[in-house]
Amino acid sequence: MTESPGVLFERLLDIMAHLRGPDGCPWDRDQTRASLKPFLIEEAYEVLEAIEAGRDRELREELGDLLLQVVFHARLGEEAGESGMAEVLRSLVDKLIRRHPHVFGDASAATPKDVVVQWEALKQREAEGRRRSVIDGVPRALPSLLRAQRLQSKAARVNFDWPDARAAWQKVEEELRETAEALAAEDAARVREELGDLFFSLVNVARLSDIDAEDALQGAIEKFRRRFTGMEADLVARGTSLGEASQDELERSWEAAKSHERDTREP
Repeated sequence: MTESPGVLFERLLDIMAHLRGPDGCPWDRDQTRASLKPFLIEEAYEVLEAIEAGRDRELREELGDLLLQVVFHARLGEEAGESGMAEVLRSLVDKLIRRHPHVFGDASAATPKDVVVQWEALKQREAEGRRRSVIDGVPRALPSLLRAQRLQSKAARVNFDWPDARAAWQKVEEELRETAEALAAEDAARVREELGDLFFSLVNVARLSDIDAEDALQGAIEKFRRRFTGMEADLVARGTSLGEASQDELERSWEAAKSHERDTREP
């Protein structure tokens, strides 16, 4: 007989309690909220990689590892007399019901955009008089491109946005000119500021083109990695190495790696 998710979850909580107990694991007993922070971030990114790979077994394992981090933090809270798993789950259940009055109440939201507007209005109401910006709730720890895109998306919900990607591109061209001027003036502080504005403007173009800026840059990084390692392999096949190759040899090998990549993609 297959065990239900609820039974398995209870067993997971019992295992976590045992690992943290006197007869448990020394490593698990030694962990704190601070020491677990890198693992939480790492596991989240490994889930993303598994999604991109499209392999169910790998995704299942990585989701389990991410869930373990949630369970671990809940256990630490319970031991400290703070919020344990019951409180975490109760808070989540209450929030889901409260934030979906169009499902669990008598409100109406016909489109995904309607839901987002309603969600933000409910969050503002829940602030209970405390000042809350419409762009709050985006963690500073997010990768910069992702953080920029999330902030821009939140601002767009109150119509603070460019009309379309082409309009946003005009801002990119403006920032390019200003960056070029800063470089010509050899003003390092201004170059830094203008490059930041340029990156932020490019994220706007990606967002308005329905492209995830973080994914786009990761794709470019991976393409560079493939071509660079292909260039290294080409040089080794020619009996030389990166350190020994001339600029012309590096350029030829780089072009060869690009050509090989195009050939392998063709049907």
